[in-house]
Amino acid sequence: MTPAVEALRRAKISHELLSYEHDPTADSYGLEAAEALALDPAVVFKTLVVELAGFGLAVAVVPATQRLNLKAVAKAFRAKKAVMADPLRAERSTGYVLGGISPLGQRKRLPTVIDETAASLGLMHVSAGRRGLEIAVSPRDLITATEAIVAPITAPNS
Repeated sequence: MTPAVEALRRAKISHELLSYEHDPTADSYGLEAAEALALDPAVVFKTLVVELAGFGLAVAVVPATQRLNLKAVAKAFRAKKAVMADPLRAERSTGYVLGGISPLGQRKRLPTVIDETAASLGLMHVSAGRRGLEIAVSPRDLITATEAIVAPITAPNS
C-alpha cells in the first residue's frame, strides 16, 4: 500500500480506496479520476506543490474543476509570493510522482492548505499516492491528518 494509505491507517482515520485504470494520455489527473470513478468532479481534489518565497515548498489542495490562485496561496501562508514548484523538486520532496502526489504520507511533510470549498462536503477524494488510486475521506479528517489550514485558494475559471 502507499504511504498515504498507511498514514490514514496509523491515524485510524476512516477512508475508502477507489482504483481505476490510469490513462497516460489524460490531460487532467483529477478530472480523469472523476470520470473513471463516476464521481462529481467538484468532490475530486488535486494536490499541487508550490514554492513560497522565503518558506520553501508547500501543498495546496483544490477541486479538480478549479484553478489555483497563487496570490491566495501566498496570502494563506503569509508569504510574499507563491509559484508552482519545479516538478522534479515536488516529486523528490513528496516521494510521489506527478499525478499521484497525495497530501498524506509525504516523504517530507509539507505545510498544507485546503480550499475552503472542501469544508462543505461530506466526503472528498484525493490522490492515494499513485496514479489511478484515490482516497475518499471526510474533509475534517484530512484537515486533521495533514494539519492543514483552510482558505479560499481557487481562481475563477476563464
